[in-house]
Parts: sequence; C-alpha cells; structure tokens
Amino acid sequence: MYLKGSKWSMNRRRKRPNWFRIALLSLLVVAGAYVNRFIIPTQPQFGVPTPTVTRSPESFVTEAEEYFAQGKLIPAIEAYKQAIAASPENPAVYVALARTQVFAGQYKDAQVSAESAILLNNNNSNAHAVRAWALDFLGESLEAEASIKRALELDPNNALAHAYYSEILVDAFYSGSGIVDAIEKAIEESKVALALAPDTLESHRARGYVLEATGNYEEAIREYEAAIAINTNIADLHLSLGRNYRTLGIYDKAVEEFTRANALNPEDPTPDQLISRTYATIGEYAKAMQYAESAVTDNPASASLRGNLGVMYYRNSYWTEAIAELGYVVNGGVTEDGHQIEAVTLVPNDSRTAEYYSTYGLALSRLGECSEALNVARAILTRIPADELSAENANAIIDRCQQNLDSPPEPTATPLEADSTPTEIPAAEAETPTPAAP
Repeated sequence: MYLKGSKWSMNRRRKRPNWFRIALLSLLVVAGAYVNRFIIPTQPQFGVPTPTVTRSPESFVTEAEEYFAQGKLIPAIEAYKQAIAASPENPAVYVALARTQVFAGQYKDAQVSAESAILLNNNNSNAHAVRAWALDFLGESLEAEASIKRALELDPNNALAHAYYSEILVDAFYSGSGIVDAIEKAIEESKVALALAPDTLESHRARGYVLEATGNYEEAIREYEAAIAINTNIADLHLSLGRNYRTLGIYDKAVEEFTRANALNPEDPTPDQLISRTYATIGEYAKAMQYAESAVTDNPASASLRGNLGVMYYRNSYWTEAIAELGYVVNGGVTEDGHQIEAVTLVPNDSRTAEYYSTYGLALSRLGECSEALNVARAILTRIPADELSAENANAIIDRCQQNLDSPPEPTATPLEADSTPTEIPAAEAETPTPAAP
C-alpha cells in the first residue's frame, strides 16, 4: 500500500551530485584564502606611505671610507651624515665625520661633530683629540690644548692625539701663545705618534709639520711623501709637500704639488694662491696674476686674496687695478659683485699685510694720489717701524710724492723699475722659527 500522489514516494530516484560545481567552489575558496593571506598584505594601502628598503649604517660608513680613500671628501662627509641619520647613537661615526671635515677645511663643522661624539661618550679619547685639532685650525689654541690634554688623559697611547698635539704646539709657537719649550715638546710628541702608529697618515703628517717648523725641509718632504703614500688623494698633504719644495727653491715640483692639490679640491683658493706666489718669486708675473685671479674667483670675499691679486696687478704695471684690490685690504668696502670685505689692521710681524700696505702706497704714488699714499706711508712708519723693508717702501712713497710735487707724473704703461718694486716677501706659509734639533 502506498499514498497516492505523495512526494515521499519510496520509489523516487535521487539526483546525482554535481562534482564539477563542487570542485569549482572549492578552488574559489582556496584561491580566496591565498589572495587574502599572501597577496593583499603586499599591496600598498590607500593613504599609507609605501615602505622603503633601508640601508644599514655600516654600509654608509664603508661608502664614506671608500670616498675618503679616493680623496672625495665632500661625498665622504655626506655618507657619514647618512650613517648618523640611520644610527645617531654611535660616537665613532661622529669622530670619523669630524676628522674628514678637518681635512676638507670645514673646521667649525668638525668641532660640532666632535662635540656631538663627546655628548654621547664623554670618555671618548678620539672625540676630544679631533675636537682639539679642529679648534687649532680655528685659532683657539688654549682651548685646543685643554682638549688634547683631556684626550691623552683618557688614553695616553692614543697616536692621533699625540700627532695632533705636536701640530697644536707648533701653531701655538708661531702665534706666540705657546709654552716656553713648545718646539721641543712638539718634537717629542711627533716621535711618540710615529712610534705608536707608523702606518697612519696623521703621524707622518705631524712629523713632517714639526720638521718643517724646525727648518728640516728635506726630512719634512720625506715624511709628507710617506703620508701621501698612505693616501695620495688628500689635497692638504700635497699643499704641505709643495710648501717645502718651494722653500728649498725647487719651484717646478712645488707648482706640481700645488696643482695636484688644486685638482683634488678645486674649490679651495689656497693652491691657486700658492701657485701665484711661487710664480711671482721667480719673476713670472703674468702667470702669477692669472692664478691670483683664480684664487679670488674661488673666494671673492677674502681680503688676503684680494691683496695678493693687487700685488700681482702692481707687478704687471696695472696701477689702477692694483689700487682697487689693495684698497679692500687697507680700507675695506663692498666689491662690485656685492661682497663685504673688512679692512685688515697693520700690525707688527705680519709680513703679508705689510706687503699689501706698502704696495698700495706705491701704486697710489705712481698715479699721483699722494694724499692717500702719504697716509699709508705714515701708518707703516708709525705701526711697524722695525720692519726695514716696509720702512724702505714707505720712504720710497714719500720720495715719489715729493717728486710729484716738483714734476707731476704722466700716465705710463712701462714695466716696473727694479729699484721701485717691492721686494718679494716669502709667503707666510714658508716662514719658520730658528731651526732646532728634531
């Protein structure tokens, strides 16, 4: 018996499952789970910055060291700054940055970097040492000496500190602010530095600097060459080597070293100025003027460079141009391109400034501008009466102005007479104290 019309008939056939649909749905579920877990997390979210790959501080330091070895000091400085940005708590990187900044001539920045290292670790001997070195270049000899002594208190065997101390002592001697036996102490410190670290360029540089200061130029050359052998791409070392060649009268090699320094650091006016002075020493005034102009182009706000250019104009018989440039040294003023220049005071034992004043007065007297010329002559005789060369030039100014009263001069473009040309004064960089036993 069965219920007619019932949907529950026991004889109804069951439907077969759709395996294709089941498989497709399963694949869609698996695919959705994969996308949700592995794909979506890698996609940038709206309004959220995309993460970038970060470099390790060590990689920046390695890059900076490579730049330094190549003599590329500015890129090296930037790489060290990037290392600090990535890891600002490592005092050693600040010290390395400060050392590089000194070689690049960024002395104030070097002081700041070294002091940052000291803030992180007040007992870091190298930080105090490099700070002292930077302060020495800034002319802060007393503070530099205090800082270098602190470095040696923390580590008596710090070769860099001994090397820097020897340079600080020599500079203090030059400035007259050093201890009585500064040169003897400098000699001792340079020897200690070389004994502790014979393979560092700072040790050889310091030893060369002391030998140069004591008049032992040939030995100084050997030490500077040893430093260059360690790193041939540091402009400062070539400048030092060139100075000693120049002092010995080996002018071709001096110019060669200054030129190398200029190639390594073309923005520094010092090589151009030294090349200018070297050519003037051997009477090649046209070349001397050319390099003096290049130096002013590098640093148009420098009174000293303007003064050197004025001297070279004078030696090439460009009186008007000489007066314009030397006037910035004596009177100060604003240049045509808008650079403010402060006047330089005439003081004893400053042969370079004395040369600028003397040449200014001589140029004025040649053009009959005797009112100003006589003021310059009086200033020379009043302020530096013991300077025989300057006094001789001052008297020549007075004599010429007296002659001008009797017979006013006419414009002339003839070369300078030998007896009226200021005698070449050795560059301040080459002046040394009485030689002492090294």
